[in-house]
Formats: sequence, structure tokens, C-alpha cells
Amino acid sequence: MVMRVAGSNRKAKPEPAHETHESLDALVSAFLQDGGEIRQIAIGVSGQIAAPPSRHIKLGKK
Repeated sequence: MVMRVAGSNRKAKPEPAHETHESLDALVSAFLQDGGEIRQIAIGVSGQIAAPPSRHIKLGKK
């Protein structure tokens, strides 16, 4: 009698996508050398511009 182990339907997990500190440092250096600028934004400040409220039509009480 031969015993078999049931296979799994799960796919193998992909490798985690991460950069090394050295590669990120190289990207930042290249950005700065091309004239890029890094600005520190205060905590709690959003980069989103406040938009006017949208006009939704209310058809009933909810």
C-alpha cells in the first residue's frame, strides 16, 4: 500500500519586495544631483488640496 500526501492548492508566496539601504541611498543621491529637493513636512499636514464639497442629490431620508 502506497500512502500519498495530499497536495496543496495554495500558490507559493512571492518574494517580499524590498530595497536595500544602499540602493535607496543611491536613488536619493541621484535625485538630489538632478536638482531634486527634499522638503520636510510638518506632522499632521496633508499634501491633499481641499476640494469643494461635491453635489449629491438626496432622493429620500436615510
